[in-house]
Amino acid sequence: MYPDLSYLFHDIFGTQPDNWTSVFKTFGVMLVVAILSAAWFFYLELKRKAEEGLYQATTVKTIIGEPASPWDIASNALFGFLVGFKFVYIAQNFAEFQQDAAAVLLSLKGNWLAGIAGAALFGFLRWQERKKQVLPKPKEVSSQVYPHDRIGDLTIMAAVTGILGAKIFAILEEPSGFFDDPIGTFFSGSGLAIYGGLIGGYLGVTWYMRKHNIPFWPTADAVAPALIISYGVGRIGCQLSGDGDWGIDAAAQPGWWFLPDWLWAYDYPHNVNKAGIPIEGCEWLHCTRLANPVYPTPIYEVAASFLIGGILWAMRKRTNVQGMIFFTYLILNGFERFWIEKIRVNATYKIAGFEPTQAEIIAVVLFLIGVAGVIWRKRVHARA
Repeated sequence: MYPDLSYLFHDIFGTQPDNWTSVFKTFGVMLVVAILSAAWFFYLELKRKAEEGLYQATTVKTIIGEPASPWDIASNALFGFLVGFKFVYIAQNFAEFQQDAAAVLLSLKGNWLAGIAGAALFGFLRWQERKKQVLPKPKEVSSQVYPHDRIGDLTIMAAVTGILGAKIFAILEEPSGFFDDPIGTFFSGSGLAIYGGLIGGYLGVTWYMRKHNIPFWPTADAVAPALIISYGVGRIGCQLSGDGDWGIDAAAQPGWWFLPDWLWAYDYPHNVNKAGIPIEGCEWLHCTRLANPVYPTPIYEVAASFLIGGILWAMRKRTNVQGMIFFTYLILNGFERFWIEKIRVNATYKIAGFEPTQAEIIAVVLFLIGVAGVIWRKRVHARA
């Protein structure tokens, strides 16, 4: 396993693990790659749909030549505060940052004096920059903007609200840890629920779309393949880092000649969670492996996600029923997640004699919404 890039570089180049490159956590790196991959496929579909005439450009008017507004200065100052607040603290406490970069970045720890200095510097630089661009008479400039031109804003909105939703649902899944340490749990770098991210991202992006009059159904169809493909990319990070999203203890290897042992049962050596038993002779920071090999469920989800993504990508030019691809995504996503939960380790709820996991409940709901949605959109299309 590669809890951070130093372990990957050790395997490739033979360098010593736990060096300065350990600040780049493997899961975090793959999360960024997942977000960028989603943005890329989403952009391609939005642009294709615009070329087909499914979107109309909106006119955006901007005024150039004005001095910096209070909001311009304040927002830049806020960014400067965060830079000074965090990066000076990181420089002063690099060992702590090296141990768990995400926990430090998402915590309330920082250097207040450096933060104030950073806010003053960045606010001043913004004021000075706009002062150089001031015109004797400011003028209004109009431009035509399509949804794919807003991909940066859409991606940021989805990422921020998705991570927030993932954190909230992770807390709901195991509330005891949150009540023991509310601030520490919420701002920690661990604990993200994928369905919480999906729901949070959906709410954030939907709000943005309504604000900018972007049609819902073409956009929902455009984002569906991007979502499942990026989910598969994210699961690669789960597998490479060994973040605990593995399965239950694996049954005896069936002896299939085409199946490597590690695809059936794996003990996740050097996993980022430091779970299991010590690895003999290892003196690094991450020196544990699972006592009993488990099903490597992230690998199964990677394969399923890319398969579903391929199906949805192939459908996009073969149906003119708006919403069909989105609801098919809900069906396939719910089906895949429900069954993978049967061999995954997860917290369960006790409901009427059953003990489903949070993901199983949401998966069933998404599946049923998908089926109802497919029927509904077909009927709407037929009437039209």
